[in-house]
Amino acid sequence: MANQSVTPSTSNVPFVSPKDVQRTALSVLFFCTLISALSRGVSESFAVFLLPIAHEFKADRGALTATYSIYMVALGFMSPIAGTVFDQLGARLCYSVGLCVMGISYLLASQASSLWHLYLLTGLGGAIGVAMIGMLPASSLVSRWFQKKLSTAMGVISASIGTGVLVFSPLIQSLVEHHGWRTAFQFLGVLLLTVMLAIQFLPWMLISKGSPEIAALRAKRASEGSAWTLSRAMRTLVFWALFAVMFFTSVSTYAVTVQLVAYLVHCGLSPLQAATVYGVAGMASIGGIIVSSILAEKIGEVRVAIVSYGSTIAGLVALAFFSNTPSLLVLGLFVLLFGTMQGSRGPLVAVLSSRNFAGGRQTGIYGSVLFGMGMGGALGSWGSGILYDLTGGYLASFILSASGAACGMLLFVTVPGLGGGKKQVNKV
Repeated sequence: MANQSVTPSTSNVPFVSPKDVQRTALSVLFFCTLISALSRGVSESFAVFLLPIAHEFKADRGALTATYSIYMVALGFMSPIAGTVFDQLGARLCYSVGLCVMGISYLLASQASSLWHLYLLTGLGGAIGVAMIGMLPASSLVSRWFQKKLSTAMGVISASIGTGVLVFSPLIQSLVEHHGWRTAFQFLGVLLLTVMLAIQFLPWMLISKGSPEIAALRAKRASEGSAWTLSRAMRTLVFWALFAVMFFTSVSTYAVTVQLVAYLVHCGLSPLQAATVYGVAGMASIGGIIVSSILAEKIGEVRVAIVSYGSTIAGLVALAFFSNTPSLLVLGLFVLLFGTMQGSRGPLVAVLSSRNFAGGRQTGIYGSVLFGMGMGGALGSWGSGILYDLTGGYLASFILSASGAACGMLLFVTVPGLGGGKKQVNKV
């Protein structure tokens, strides 16, 4: 739960009722979770749009998945910028600009007449939006209100990814089937702009302030000149290890998820059934992320990471068998093993980044770590499309995904500091 505020007799921090602190902390967590679910639910809906857009533009798989690759590259480049905007200009501007850019981009995408329009709008515009309203600002806000239960709070936010996918994938698939993909884009654009207007009425000064205890600690670090800067963080081994974890994890995830709906349709499922499975896999991640985050507080990040990556690889084996053995049991194993672990590494990285680089330019540092996610996601999504065009199948993409998971696991096992605890960051 949120940190308990201290009394005037033991601190210079003004007294605030512990219940008020807890209530505000939970409200901030709810807001961050809701907006993260919206951002990822919309952005991850690309898998649902893949086949209808490919049919209309008569594009090969590599050219179309390049849209998502551009999105991931742009997301990587935008994450440090969004972190700087958040640190320098505040949460309200960061969220408002992100929702506005993303909403306008999706509205304009509904009028696309060429693939490069989608590259620019859902690729670049979508990335700007997600960087400024997704996990990056959410993790910074939550870390100002939670300390002892920070892993759990981060897990709740990350679980919103699954919630967003669960809600939006079947909804968008239904819109596409009954009204076309252009109408679906229009719906998403209007929704994002409506939310942008609604958040203007929130108490942003209170939201951004944080709990009195953590705010006092941040101020003390700043006055002592011990706060972290990006250049200082980049001289540590832990920074680059976290960067690499996000890179390989994203390769593993997006080499599969971008084409998952198309693969399931290839195996005989209807588009709506495939989109529903995609959504259920996202739903399964909710429990996996929360449980993993709680376990990380008890047994450490390394052990959780080993189980998580191992489960991902086992789930990929089940998915590969589904084309030859199309049974609910095999599909269920994939959802259970792969689906539950989607996003479970994100909270581990967010907590380790907050723990090792607390205070100062924390959001900008975490944004730079997320640059690795953008690069890995771009390679995974684009690579899977190219591999499909070259081989005519999906097995090579599954092998690429498993390789990324194995590399992520190896980093957690071998790099000092990724296990958290009392280990200090190591200079390169």
